[in-house]
Amino acid sequence: MKKPRSVLTLIIVVAILLRVGIAFIMGDQVVELPGIQDQISYHSLALRLLGGHGYSFDAGWYPFTPPNTPTSQWSFGYTAYLAGVYLLFGVHPLAARLIQAVLAGVATCLLVYSLGRRVFGERAGLVAAGIAAVYTYFVYYSAALMTESFFMVAALAALEMAFRLSEKPTAGRAALLGLCLGIAALLRQAILPFIPVLLAWLWWEGRRRLRWQHYAIPVAVIALLIAPWTLRNYRVYGHFLLLNANAGYAFYSSNNPALGARWSAETAVAPVPDDLLGLTEAEMDRALMRRGLGFVLADPGRYILLTLNRFGEYFKFWPSADSSLISNLQRPLSFGLLLPLTLYGLYLGRQRLRAWALPLLFFAVTAASYLLSWPTARYRVPTDACLMPLAALTLIELYSRFARWRSRQEAIAP
Repeated sequence: MKKPRSVLTLIIVVAILLRVGIAFIMGDQVVELPGIQDQISYHSLALRLLGGHGYSFDAGWYPFTPPNTPTSQWSFGYTAYLAGVYLLFGVHPLAARLIQAVLAGVATCLLVYSLGRRVFGERAGLVAAGIAAVYTYFVYYSAALMTESFFMVAALAALEMAFRLSEKPTAGRAALLGLCLGIAALLRQAILPFIPVLLAWLWWEGRRRLRWQHYAIPVAVIALLIAPWTLRNYRVYGHFLLLNANAGYAFYSSNNPALGARWSAETAVAPVPDDLLGLTEAEMDRALMRRGLGFVLADPGRYILLTLNRFGEYFKFWPSADSSLISNLQRPLSFGLLLPLTLYGLYLGRQRLRAWALPLLFFAVTAASYLLSWPTARYRVPTDACLMPLAALTLIELYSRFARWRSRQEAIAP
């Protein structure tokens, strides 16, 4: 046990050093960088919150927020984190980057290790943690003032707690599961479609051990975390809005007829129809979702072809002429390496895939949500951690083959 702990400690140290280094490179300013433009929005929103203006902007903001108007477009949880750091340390984005980099680096490695070890053994857990430590996407986004890193940690923690609850049901573990899922929802509401799937998996795996309260407690905790923001939205807009108001625009814009059957991020940014201008964000969210569904029903064949075309954007691992140098280096050096290792790992671990079903379900449900709406590699990044234990199996197998080949060479050497 001592040796694995030493290896894991070394992995965590490497993860922290890489992430802290990127945080210092990004520095104490917030500027537009490839793939992390949204950090400008979160920084601006945190300053407004800190100044007593609530969740609002002082100017018109993407996609349709008027100036000095309450908005629900952006993560309530992450904005609160950023404002809290600025309150404690002054308006220093570097402080927020460093705190996030260290916390995310440590937590990601520990959780990937724990999940991988649970299903595939100690070596696979350590190798998976090693991949997570140096995975370029994880390193890059750990210092970006955006939701990716904290959302990934919350989602991985929820998977870990679900495994533990299915193995030994207690009220405390059920509450912790709800806490992790609730925090993930406050960071990014995209976790919500996965919650029923997780509960269904929990019922299937623990149906002989779990009682009704082990399902009710997580749901109650999630509701308690979301309810204040639902009430805030109703008070602000006079209409029901569960959490964020970004799903309607994303679905409408990403399925607009101007796209045809080929996805393009530039063409997907569609203007809001003139007849909807002036609606509250809650009303706008529902209206745009209806318009988007109208696009689908009007031409379902085009929607199917467009969705299939979005696969290339979501799972993109090759360089492209319209991307920055950073993106073109990241893709092949991260997902471009992870994908083939994972595919072979699926074959090597085929006998234990049922035990790894929950992380794969998280990957699949999240992918489906974005493929049906707005695909981008940034949204896929938090789920890449679910593939790393499978990639670890491939690396272990390759090392074993190399060791056997080397032994044979030494045996026949004079």
